[in-house]
Amino acid sequence: MKISEHISYSEGVYSFKAAQMGLTNIPTDEQFTNMKLVAEKCFEPVRRWFGHPIKINSFFRSPEVNKAVNGSPTSDHVHGRAIDMSAGSKEENLKLFNWMRANLTFDQLIWENDGAWIHVSYRKEGNRNQILNLKQKVA
Repeated sequence: MKISEHISYSEGVYSFKAAQMGLTNIPTDEQFTNMKLVAEKCFEPVRRWFGHPIKINSFFRSPEVNKAVNGSPTSDHVHGRAIDMSAGSKEENLKLFNWMRANLTFDQLIWENDGAWIHVSYRKEGNRNQILNLKQKVA
């Protein structure tokens, strides 16, 4: 089963933390519909433009998985509306980020952990086109 042309179902629901802890990470029909929408509106256009594979770091997270990875309680990942991705380097991620900022409609586009990955979210309605720069907290 596929979420989109370049994202398999297993890639969209895979979580190292879930596997490590034996947590279930299966979306509902509504969450799966959201996953297909963000893939269609955000991931596939940038993938076509980039012309090379883009790694999915995190897509869907069940509430249990989200808590295990210390995700925000209001994370769009829990609703299947967000994808964290990387093209392999900060420089390549910057190309993706700038193209997405200029060419896509999104709810949030986040430059995370000094460019280690990009977070993009999309909602069926009410997208804010909010751009953020977040650094990971070091314990």
